[in-house]
Amino acid sequence: MSQARKARDRAAQWIIAQEQPEWTDADGTALDAWLAESDMNKAAYWRLEHSWREADRIGALGRGAVIPAEKGEHRRGLGWLAPAAIAASLTAVIGLGTSQLSRIAGPSETVVAERFATAIGGHRKLGLPDGSRVELNTASVVRAAISDNHREVWLDRGEAYFEVAHDKTRPFVVHAGSRRVTVLGTKFSIQRAGDKLIVSVLDGRVRVDDTDDIRAVRSMIITGGDIAVARGPAEPATVKSGEPVEDSLAWRRGMLSFDQERLGEVAAEFNRYNARQMIVSDPEAADIRIGGMFPASKPGVFVRLLRDAYGLKIEETPDTIHISD
Repeated sequence: MSQARKARDRAAQWIIAQEQPEWTDADGTALDAWLAESDMNKAAYWRLEHSWREADRIGALGRGAVIPAEKGEHRRGLGWLAPAAIAASLTAVIGLGTSQLSRIAGPSETVVAERFATAIGGHRKLGLPDGSRVELNTASVVRAAISDNHREVWLDRGEAYFEVAHDKTRPFVVHAGSRRVTVLGTKFSIQRAGDKLIVSVLDGRVRVDDTDDIRAVRSMIITGGDIAVARGPAEPATVKSGEPVEDSLAWRRGMLSFDQERLGEVAAEFNRYNARQMIVSDPEAADIRIGGMFPASKPGVFVRLLRDAYGLKIEETPDTIHISD
């Protein structure tokens, strides 16, 4: 049996074990140790876990299950199933092949698997083994598994900008919630906030698949200069053309750009970058339209504008900035 097959089978055993009521902290420690043994183990576990979540999402084992992306988090919804039923379902997921789900590494394939994160207000640039580059925005988490035949990234939280090295033999795939973004070589960003997903393409083109249905029946192509917005797994993505994509990527320069957006939404965007949170306490103030470009990490500059230009009332504490009409 190949090392890749052994890793895949052991990953399936771990996922089955996590659903059982007798799972303990010691088991979690053992899982962490197994993951740390090799990048192939990490890739096998991440791919199978993602496939399992997608199969669960379409009701393969019933409704209501919740399986977070981060290992060590509480998992629920599958404990009532017999281990044999879970194993059979995992086998079915693995057996779906390469047309819908990610394939595990081949017998002689080299895998590099890593996890990267930024804190609130953080900004990080990193390179992947295939020559692609990733730039993480505030409070973001990505996992990457790059091998001889596959290039996969999971955006678990936040926002990331990608400059993908062209390789027509290895499509670059980003999994973000219930959607999958596939490219050959391009420059684009993905922002994930709950069920909302924003894909901004600076150059080239990408394909966005809705994988809430395992058949991925909904797909769309987004080309350079376009921004796609999806607000939930049941709602098709919409494309905005003619808007400056560079403005949506202003965070790469430490700036935030707004084009007549509601103050309530502007405050929420600032709050992504700062521990000190803006609170807009009345609806009239929240509806004021804001335009301009501001430093993401200096909310005080923006607050002075609200006070001086709009006459809004500002009350500051060490942890919050209260804004009212």
